[in-house]
Amino acid sequence: MQEAIRPLMASILLSLFLISLVLKLCSAESSPANFTRNDFPSDFVFGAGTSAYQVEGAAAEDGRSPSIWDTHTHAGKMPDKSTGDIASDQYHKYKEDVKLMSDAGLEAYRFSISWSRLIPNGRGEVNPKGLNYYNNLINELIEKGIQPHITLYHLDLPQVLEDEYNGWLSPKIVDDFTAYADVCFREFGDRVSHWTTIVEVNIMSMASYDAGNFPPQRCSYPFGINCTAGNSSTEPYIATHNALLAHASIFHLYKTKYQGFQHGWIGINVYTFWYSPLTNSKADVQATKRARDFLLGWIIDPLVFGDYPKIMKKIVGSRLPTFTKSQSKYLKGSFDFIGLNHYTSLFVADNSAKALAMPIRDYSNDILAALTVSRNGTPSGQFIPTTTPYDPDGLRKILEYFKQKYKNPPIYVQENGYGLGEKDTMKDTDRINYLNGYIGSTLAAIRNGANVRGYFVWSFMDAFEFMAGYQSRFGLYFVDFDDKELKRIPKLSAHWYSNFLKGKNIKEMLGEHSGVLDHDSK
Repeated sequence: MQEAIRPLMASILLSLFLISLVLKLCSAESSPANFTRNDFPSDFVFGAGTSAYQVEGAAAEDGRSPSIWDTHTHAGKMPDKSTGDIASDQYHKYKEDVKLMSDAGLEAYRFSISWSRLIPNGRGEVNPKGLNYYNNLINELIEKGIQPHITLYHLDLPQVLEDEYNGWLSPKIVDDFTAYADVCFREFGDRVSHWTTIVEVNIMSMASYDAGNFPPQRCSYPFGINCTAGNSSTEPYIATHNALLAHASIFHLYKTKYQGFQHGWIGINVYTFWYSPLTNSKADVQATKRARDFLLGWIIDPLVFGDYPKIMKKIVGSRLPTFTKSQSKYLKGSFDFIGLNHYTSLFVADNSAKALAMPIRDYSNDILAALTVSRNGTPSGQFIPTTTPYDPDGLRKILEYFKQKYKNPPIYVQENGYGLGEKDTMKDTDRINYLNGYIGSTLAAIRNGANVRGYFVWSFMDAFEFMAGYQSRFGLYFVDFDDKELKRIPKLSAHWYSNFLKGKNIKEMLGEHSGVLDHDSK
């Protein structure tokens, strides 16, 4: 049904897996054409990432309980009917994976802890086998000189808490999430210095509670897809509200109980696009500002300024929860860094007349804008994967936007990568082009004063992808999912990234990989 596939959600969810980008080499003038690892600050960190449900496997082993993603996939909700029951089997192959990271020269590994594995009942007793696994993984990383960067929540809520009180829709989640975080800080904080509380808070709320693409699949007509419960007009805002309060609770727990002797950093993660107006009209320019406020300000404004953006409060009205004065004070400044996930850019067109005429709106329509992948594209939900633009300069712009809008906070680019489907081969030159462009854009932002502290490729290896299962591959390392041993094989991009991390000049690498980054001939 056309109403169910709206522009914003289609764009965002499409960008989460980027099945088959057609690369358009566009070397922005602001990005350096040639650079090395040594051009970045000495304390800047380069790494790669994964998340628990997407790579661990061992879903029913050693005391782990189901998460909402287990329930979702076992109900046959994925396009390829796949599950993460085995995934990349990192639970059993973590030593092999850490050796690959070390051999590649990876400086950091970003991964998440499965709440269901560590505390199977959502609260209370800690699972000793889950605790042992994460201790072993962390120790292996430390032994190889690789920084562990841990995400506490990567969209995989224990099903038991969803069943008990609807998870993020209840304020009860604040206490349970804080208690879980307390266990993590107590058990792992002596070796872990970088903590992210929640990944992609904005995507979680939109995909799980508006469109209903992600578990627990809550939505309402005419906005969502195949949902049996929910309210797309209110629940995205409620879930985000509770998530922000939970984040602040964990931040203050760490600040008062652990940071003094563990000396770590704690932050939150947000999904980003760079938005540009479709035309130079005043309406499209204003729509672009609204889109940024709804996507980024929704999450970041409360943490920097203590409240939601004024335009959100005006448009959403009573459907947007409010912070008390004490909550506002508690939220303001509750981060040491901000993590950004960024893949691509979008154009924005004003859609206020149509949206305001609707008898009821959801989050996507509250923006009063339509989003499209290119100036030539039609602002509609029917996007073709190959039309998604390659726009590395969009990352520079979003980093500089944070510098100007949010007082230049420390930033980690925690996800940036290039997904391919069947054409993802060992010679993935398109991925190399993509990574080179976006790493160069990151360097340009640093040179322009943006406070960027690190960059992580998504993903270290092929994994179960939340929108595409095993039909889309983002990994630097190929995983043969048809092989019982799930053999890891480095793609050309893994060799390229390794050479970059080891200080090799970008142009020196050009001659080694025919057809890659031939800027001189463009």
